[in-house]
Amino acid sequence: MDHHLEQQAAESEKKAVKLLGMWASPYVLQVRWALAMKGVEYEYVEEDLRSKSAQLLAYNPVHKKVPVLVYHGRPIAESQVILEFIDDAWNHRGDPILPRDPYRRAMARFWARFKQDKLSPPIWRWFTTEGEEQEAAYEAAVEQLLVLEKELAVSGKPFFGGEKVGFVDLSLSPLAYVIPIYEEIVTGGGGGGVKMVTEEKMPSLAAWMGRFLSSPAVRGHLPPLEKLRPRCQAMREAFLVSARAKVEQQQQQ
Repeated sequence: MDHHLEQQAAESEKKAVKLLGMWASPYVLQVRWALAMKGVEYEYVEEDLRSKSAQLLAYNPVHKKVPVLVYHGRPIAESQVILEFIDDAWNHRGDPILPRDPYRRAMARFWARFKQDKLSPPIWRWFTTEGEEQEAAYEAAVEQLLVLEKELAVSGKPFFGGEKVGFVDLSLSPLAYVIPIYEEIVTGGGGGGVKMVTEEKMPSLAAWMGRFLSSPAVRGHLPPLEKLRPRCQAMREAFLVSARAKVEQQQQQ
């Protein structure tokens, strides 16, 4: 295929594929990275989630959330559903996102669920609380992170997906760039205080974070960290203010 025909094919594909997203959403980023892994051209539509567009509400009337992938006019919602769709729709391109072996596919889905059910909640509590509640959340998060550390160390592979980024890596991707931001904010940006992931405690996981962020599909589509950090800072402060107000109200009763 010559350059002109390749350009025509890319433009045609871009008209057929649309992604509704929001720049800071880790779920949207997972989809963007998967599309990049497959070399898919697409139209990106940035949504204002404070004033959701009629297009978003029409394409995702159930959850009214991003991401939504629109393929030839047909919408697919929920990030992990979209990842599997991308892998199936463009299975002739790039490396597989999900393993082809049924058992390994099942385990990949298991670890994605592990992140959602067991890991994300204590990390979020650690970031949005203080005092004893924060200390308890930290211990719970580290316990689950050590489970991932062991899994990666035992495999001896650079990624959870094996030799290259796969479904589990995409599902765990917020760990790679969000945890360092959370650590910086919680510790005051001075480098002191307790950190969640260190090379001493979790060498395999720490190395994975660096490899993931420098992988070809990911490094070209990272969120602007200079915008993400103040956004995270504002969220933490809002949660702390709300929690303190509740405590004061209880004390006055």
